[in-house]
Amino acid sequence: MEQLTCEPLAVSEPASQPSTWFLLGQVAENEPLRSIAVRTSTIRVGRRPDSDLQLPNMGVSGAHAEITPRASALEVRDLGSTNGTFVNGIQVTDRATVRENDILQFASIAFRVRREICPDLRTDLSSDSDRALALIQFDKLVSDHEVIPYFQPIVSLGREEAPAYEVLARSRLYGLTRPCDMFQAATQLNLSAELSRIARLVGVREAAGIAPPAVLYLNTHPTELNQPGLIESLRSVRAINPRQPVVLEIHEAAVTDPASMRELRASLDDLDMRIAYDDFGAGQARLNELVEVPPDVLKFDMLLIRDIDQAPRSRQQVIATLVDMASELGIVPLAEGVETAAEAHTCRELGFALAQGYFFGRPTPVTNIVDGDRQTQIRGR
Repeated sequence: MEQLTCEPLAVSEPASQPSTWFLLGQVAENEPLRSIAVRTSTIRVGRRPDSDLQLPNMGVSGAHAEITPRASALEVRDLGSTNGTFVNGIQVTDRATVRENDILQFASIAFRVRREICPDLRTDLSSDSDRALALIQFDKLVSDHEVIPYFQPIVSLGREEAPAYEVLARSRLYGLTRPCDMFQAATQLNLSAELSRIARLVGVREAAGIAPPAVLYLNTHPTELNQPGLIESLRSVRAINPRQPVVLEIHEAAVTDPASMRELRASLDDLDMRIAYDDFGAGQARLNELVEVPPDVLKFDMLLIRDIDQAPRSRQQVIATLVDMASELGIVPLAEGVETAAEAHTCRELGFALAQGYFFGRPTPVTNIVDGDRQTQIRGR
């Protein structure tokens, strides 16, 4: 983990005085995160070496902008830069007010504005810095749609093909490479639903190159079921590819209201999309909703599948009963998290129709599917 370096700019106040305002971010790509103190004097930002804050990036003008601390905010003035100064994505034409937690951007270099978080330059703020940088990068993730879809195969047990892929979100942005990091930052900014929508859109676009067309399992975030916009986003997905087979995954814990689920199911039918309940058995197994509004696919949580080949016969019988019940309701049972040949074999014996997990294939960029032999992505039938 990179350490935060807290550097006061070369302005008139003594370096030992605690900073009131600072910019948190990376001055150059591949450099460590820096906390740059902004004190009482106006500072000049630019590419020139004599700048108070030098940004060695070709997109930054020699004399790009000026920042002046005020009592309750910063004031930024663009100096006629070529590629612009921005506050929260809005270009500054002359002057603008910048407040705490705003994103201040010079060309492509972005900083999160913070206040009085570095009173002691010796304080280790590595965890705070990682979180703050993730928030800075998240703005770029959303505004530039830098979510990278990865595809994990879902296989039909006993067949020699992968009929489907689950679309999973990744990125190359520092601090946001994993889905959990992305959604942690999204939660802090109240943008979890927006991130989920973007992940679905880019996934469907990227999947256009997969031939023959595969069924895509697209995820939702639980917050989407409690706010408007989900159906509109799915219409956008359908507009990208009217013939793309789609299964929408709903987390089992979010399946609590049969009336709402029936309404969602009707909307999905209109869009020619199917529905899957995800992580079944991870928490409360909602058998009532399973009967009232049966999904097309039921994904059994990996905690039920892990070491299933070594589990007592009584546990295997319980799972087999649930699999049989799903099948009798016309629901396709899917085993998640299959990692070994023995687990795959036991899942076949228990009646699972579909399976997913590292044994069959890890999440991979679409180029590995399009350019390579699809059969090399899948193991163990």
